[in-house]
Amino acid sequence: MNILEATENLNKRGFMDVAVSPTLDLFAEIEKLKKEKNAIILAHYYQEADIQDVADYIGDSLGLAQQAAQTGADMIVFAGVHFMAETAKILNPQKKVVLPDLNAGCSLADSAPTDAFKKFKEKHPDHIVISYINCTAEIKALSDIICTSSNAENIVNSIPLNQPIIFAPDKNLGAFINKQTGRNMLLWNGSCMVHEIFSLEKILKLKTTYPDAKILAHPECEEIILKEADFIGSTTQILNFAKTDTATQFIVATEAGILHQMEKDSPNKKFIPAPPNNACACNDCPYMKLNTLEKLYLCMKYEQPEILMEEKLRLAARKPIVRMLEISKATGLIK
Repeated sequence: MNILEATENLNKRGFMDVAVSPTLDLFAEIEKLKKEKNAIILAHYYQEADIQDVADYIGDSLGLAQQAAQTGADMIVFAGVHFMAETAKILNPQKKVVLPDLNAGCSLADSAPTDAFKKFKEKHPDHIVISYINCTAEIKALSDIICTSSNAENIVNSIPLNQPIIFAPDKNLGAFINKQTGRNMLLWNGSCMVHEIFSLEKILKLKTTYPDAKILAHPECEEIILKEADFIGSTTQILNFAKTDTATQFIVATEAGILHQMEKDSPNKKFIPAPPNNACACNDCPYMKLNTLEKLYLCMKYEQPEILMEEKLRLAARKPIVRMLEISKATGLIK
């Protein structure tokens, strides 16, 4: 497909469908494009290893939001999913934000349709809304404060005890935070397909093979998994725990992309992906893995697909994100 056809078919395909020579050194070309376009690549820990290796910054949702707010680059190349690129655009209206594949969505974000959530919110007018960052710009615009798995507990604890809270869209993270804080937040019934299909039975069988292994779990997992975990935290918190803990074997209950950084940080330790309740050996997010090194190169070269947003929506969605960053700074989570 030529460039004109690829551009015309962009919305249909979701990415620049242009042939790339198999002899092209994509790593070198991407580095060249970074310099030529004053571009920065922000990547989530769940991206494939090659993308993580070319990224300027790798992080979880809180770190990525912070980097997006601070960058001096002219173009932000977001190697993650759609809501993450949206967040970068919300914080950087004057910068070009591109995403390798527009189809890189999020099952958790999809679980909170705007109209249904708006009606839910209207039924509870005395509640403030704390929304997990894994949601669309429209849901952010309906929220009072955004949170991530790294700062959710701090955010909730910053709210007076007598103030009712709606927590959306992740019911598992919300239930975990309720337990940690002693709150009784009203939870939206949403979840992440990746973190909901871990098999407790298979994890316990792994424990018989690796009896000394510690189980590390993301709070988006179901409670039956969290009850077995030795440590529960965000992707960054899980990474830091594995790096500093004396254990040498870990069963990791989150998206398997994180193992690449874990193995780089601690090459002498063993990391085993927690298995899901299907035939797969590990648990990959199909949306995260839509981004490839080739698509990343093409989106940098042609500066497409670009994330665009109406200014009214952007401003409404920006307020709760800024509030999150303010609280995170005040509580010492970020500098």
